[in-house]
Amino acid sequence: MKKLLSITISLFSITMIGQQKIDRKALVTRHNVKIATIDTLASLSVGNGAFAFTVDATGLQSFPEKYQKGVPLGTQSEWGWDSYKNTNNYKFSETLKDYDQYGRKISYSVQEKSTPRKNEAVNWFRQNSHLLQLGNLGFEITKKDGSLAKAEDIESIHQTLNLWTGEIESSFKVEGVPVKVKTLSHQEKDAIGVKVESDLVQQGRLKIRLRIPYPTGLWGDMGTKWEEKQDVTISAVAIAGTDMGKKWGGNQDYISNLKIKNKSEATITHIMDSISYDINLKWKGTASIKEKAKHYFVVEPSKGNTIELSCSFIQTDKNKSVIPSFEAIEKSSIAGWESFWESGAAVDFSGSTDKRANELERRVILSQYLTKVQCTGSMPPQETGLTYNSWYGKPHLEMHWWHGVHFALWGRSELLEKSMPWYQNAFDKAKKLAERQGFKGARWQKMTDPDGNESPSSVGALLIWQQPHFITYAELLYRNSPTPATLEKYKERVFATADFMASFAHYDAEKKRYFLGPGVIPAQERFKAMQTFNPTYELAYWNWALNIALDWKKRLNEPAPKEWQDVLAKLSPLPVADNVYLATESATDSYTNPEFKTDHPSVLGTYGMLPETTLLNKKIMKNTFDLVWDTWSWDKTWGWDFPMTAMSAARLQMPEKAIDALFMNVITNTYLKNGHNYQSERLTLYLPGNGGILTTVAMMCAGWDGTTENNPGFPKDGSWNVKWEGFKPMP
Repeated sequence: MKKLLSITISLFSITMIGQQKIDRKALVTRHNVKIATIDTLASLSVGNGAFAFTVDATGLQSFPEKYQKGVPLGTQSEWGWDSYKNTNNYKFSETLKDYDQYGRKISYSVQEKSTPRKNEAVNWFRQNSHLLQLGNLGFEITKKDGSLAKAEDIESIHQTLNLWTGEIESSFKVEGVPVKVKTLSHQEKDAIGVKVESDLVQQGRLKIRLRIPYPTGLWGDMGTKWEEKQDVTISAVAIAGTDMGKKWGGNQDYISNLKIKNKSEATITHIMDSISYDINLKWKGTASIKEKAKHYFVVEPSKGNTIELSCSFIQTDKNKSVIPSFEAIEKSSIAGWESFWESGAAVDFSGSTDKRANELERRVILSQYLTKVQCTGSMPPQETGLTYNSWYGKPHLEMHWWHGVHFALWGRSELLEKSMPWYQNAFDKAKKLAERQGFKGARWQKMTDPDGNESPSSVGALLIWQQPHFITYAELLYRNSPTPATLEKYKERVFATADFMASFAHYDAEKKRYFLGPGVIPAQERFKAMQTFNPTYELAYWNWALNIALDWKKRLNEPAPKEWQDVLAKLSPLPVADNVYLATESATDSYTNPEFKTDHPSVLGTYGMLPETTLLNKKIMKNTFDLVWDTWSWDKTWGWDFPMTAMSAARLQMPEKAIDALFMNVITNTYLKNGHNYQSERLTLYLPGNGGILTTVAMMCAGWDGTTENNPGFPKDGSWNVKWEGFKPMP
């Protein structure tokens, strides 16, 4: 009894050491973002998860051209999608190409270029639908000489993002005259509130401008295409030096109608090819609104030195609500953000002697803010969130793991759950995709859109590691709420996912085992699909997810499908050569071919993102980690690769390596002043990196199933003082 009591006390002590009460407001606000110059990579955002508004140093979107090569000044909502007119009647079937797989023809939607017509069809379906930049709200400030102020005229900049309240306070001077601005976002409506104080208002030299850009049809959309006939191929919008997409037709018949409701309210209705939306403006004080040019409106205050303005965005057919005032938006922001920060988990590294501790804490705090603003809507987000388009604004379902898993581990599973209905909406199309290819169940799309449509992609169509993700989400939600209701809510999609996974595995009668492929592209996108089989990470993920699906059958007292059991019993082992795991069984040169040591080192996800499975040998995994660590081309990786590596190091009981991985000195592991994970000129922000940081830190603190050690991912040499509360362990 004494021994049992001692063990109980010991485990309780471990828990209490980690879970110490934290002054959350002090923790959060010491990382408030402060800007003192025009920094195009330091733009700041407000938002609510389904809507975001990004500002420059003025607190509004005054200089979009200046920022378009940095973190652009975007205004996006998850409902804001449009498609150009399909005037050439392209059909999705024109994007399909048959591949010989498993002894039969299987069609995939790829970047088919065999004829000009098919190439055009592919381009159309990749680019449509596309997420819109809804409108640019900025200042027009007139100088004494009558010219408009430029970015170079903005002086004495002091800008602060108050993370606790979601408020951006900006102050600056133009020709010595001070301007003070407050900017906030409503937490339940797609609306921003702005309060401006300056003598320039009274002098008639400060106005607020609203411009509605044209969609570019490009891979990225920075919201700076103002002319309908603008040649985007030579525009500054097309910045990356790579093929960012095909221009679709210049002359669009878009319409912006201004309706002045009363002395303090107006609505602009913007009509496009497939969507119509309203921009509602409401101001406090005396002002007027005028149409300056096509899709260009100006609010002109006429009395006093203060103006309060609210601006909301809503689909026209849903515009029935009252326009919120600045005061209402401010109240919503303060209450919503305080509630967010008081919820879920928190971690405090103060008192650590490791010089990297404060920077890790900063990344953690800012990543929470950014993922809350950008990634908590009703559908999976795109990789650049709600700031600017990447891949035409389309979400990539394999990335949803990085966008969403951390919410469950941080005790905020409701934020992950918000996007789960999308999978129900897309379910029929996922089932039809599987059926078209001759598989059972539901095959989840890779590059998709609000309606769950496929987007042609020669890589994405053959990617498979997103398939088990839904089982991961459902299991995490069940762990948070282990009730029959949770099982009933998600079982259909869990079982359909497992059905596809089992039917996709191909039995090789000669070798007497199930194969994944040929006809796969692993998470490490460096292998030719029709030459590739049995990627290590995917095999382990198949094993884990099918076992979880069987657990769900047990919980529901339903019989276990023989197909699942058979695949599990005979699934190919993880491929090994020279006592290390290969990237794929087909790539015996995984570590000698230079190309195969670039992109994601996803073999580390085998024991990192995933727990120990029955397929895993931890000694071989340790050897693999050491080889990857020493020989990988880390300068050719992505932002989430470093958290993934840290997760693997933590599970392998190498906490020093876990910290080193998080701080590897590589460009794609850069975290800007605003907290964004910078990748390149083309991809100046990358939210999977932020989500990865949060997932990894949760795991490093709370561990995983069966962990008894306190803070297993942190060194035990006294250099790290880690206090946390509210984390959930990883599976």
